[in-house]
Amino acid sequence: MKKYLFVLRRPPHDGVRTQETLDIVLTLAAFDQSVSLLLLDDGVFQLKKGQQPEAFGMKDTASIFKALEIYDVKSIYAEIESLQERGLKRRDLCLPVQEYHRKDIAALIAAFDIVYTG
Repeated sequence: MKKYLFVLRRPPHDGVRTQETLDIVLTLAAFDQSVSLLLLDDGVFQLKKGQQPEAFGMKDTASIFKALEIYDVKSIYAEIESLQERGLKRRDLCLPVQEYHRKDIAALIAAFDIVYTG
């Protein structure tokens, strides 16, 4: 079985790219593939609690992130420096993440067979 890593760098509600990426993640996971997510840069805002995209006419992707556990997608990684630079802590996120320092991200990515940057 191949190991897939999806890297999210964009902020939430920045077009349809995140929605499409999450659709791919859920599809692969539904077929029992090993799927993980890595949040970098503004991508760390994807899991920020208390978002209200409906107020701006946007689709709420937080509910899709919460469905990841149902699909057995439990490996969600976040870069510590990205969180710190944006003033976020673990308690600010709606799902648990495994934190990695920027210097260790390349080794993390190398552990996967297929890497998709959305």
